[in-house]
Amino acid sequence: MKGKPADRRIRDARVRKGLSQAELAAAAGLTRQAVYAIEGGRYQPNVVTALRLARTLDARVEELFGSQPEPTELDGELLGAKRANPASPRAKVWAVGDRTLVLPVASLGASLNYSTAADGLILGPARGRRVRVQLLQDERAVRQQVVVAGCDPAIQLVAERLHRHREPASVLGWPMGSTAAVEALKRGEVHVAGLHVLDPRTGEANVPFVRRHLGDGAVTLVTFASWEAGLLVGPGNPRRIRGIADLARRNVRLVNREEGSGARLLLDQRLAAEGLAPARVKGHADVVASHLDVGRRIADGMADVGVGVEAIARLLGLGFVPLQTERYDLVIPTAFLAGHAGVARLLEALVSREVRAEIEALGGYSTRETGRVVAPSLLKSQKVK
Repeated sequence: MKGKPADRRIRDARVRKGLSQAELAAAAGLTRQAVYAIEGGRYQPNVVTALRLARTLDARVEELFGSQPEPTELDGELLGAKRANPASPRAKVWAVGDRTLVLPVASLGASLNYSTAADGLILGPARGRRVRVQLLQDERAVRQQVVVAGCDPAIQLVAERLHRHREPASVLGWPMGSTAAVEALKRGEVHVAGLHVLDPRTGEANVPFVRRHLGDGAVTLVTFASWEAGLLVGPGNPRRIRGIADLARRNVRLVNREEGSGARLLLDQRLAAEGLAPARVKGHADVVASHLDVGRRIADGMADVGVGVEAIARLLGLGFVPLQTERYDLVIPTAFLAGHAGVARLLEALVSREVRAEIEALGGYSTRETGRVVAPSLLKSQKVK
């Protein structure tokens, strides 16, 4: 095989194994289009793809390619840190339009740092906001990745379904509060923003907030799910917390969410309705970055109460005092609905029976409206099909 071009060697090895191009793609975890392009000599695979093909075809990389292909390198914009940390070069990489964006995996938080596979390694220090990255993934797979900014960890169920079915697209959940997520979308740094904000004047969910932050931009809201928001308390509710007014008691310590998060907005609205200044609440300035972090603080005895979702209370065996039902919506640039294959796959997975059943099984969620689409500029509803 050494005298043949790599594309011929791969095709011959596939034929000897009795595999079709589609079967090779499925076995190697690639798309059929990738296999067609490789065998047609139109695509030079990176290291990871070459190793997958060699393993599937029971061959050495050198036999198929003559030598190990050079890893792909590219330049991107650094997010989430002012400078790249040489001690932690692992990064997620994605594209929004013609921009290549790079986020150190460590910026996702400690709970995701060791469970999230990197797309590449940052090479050397940043040059301003620019960094050089060596990819560990196929470049086309990286560019099809969909990044969802928001605070609902259940987005990982959608990501897992896509991975399980070897879809060409993948989903990365970037944890942050509602305001930060919408602002990241406005800056063009993510594909989707998740939020749950009830307008105190109209009682309308999310749409007024999106209008204030994005104006009349062409975005569409797609309902992920509804959940119960309330006060997470210790098992058995040892402080006998019954409502917001109890947070002002001297023996009650709060753990709070960051400004701009849906949970923080809900808390401050309810404090104002009770005529309570935040300064009267012990721990109001003690801030963590997620619903799960709130729950963990309470489970560890470091706080008595915090605003969060019922699913976290169930997960950690905590008590729960409901405050309101909230709708968690995904804000998506309307052009992505039809023009971005990864976003289309995300929505298809979201409305699947399997994913909805898993979300419901978490407890505290309702998927009755999952897939409902709201166009803020028209205020009309329809269903994702």
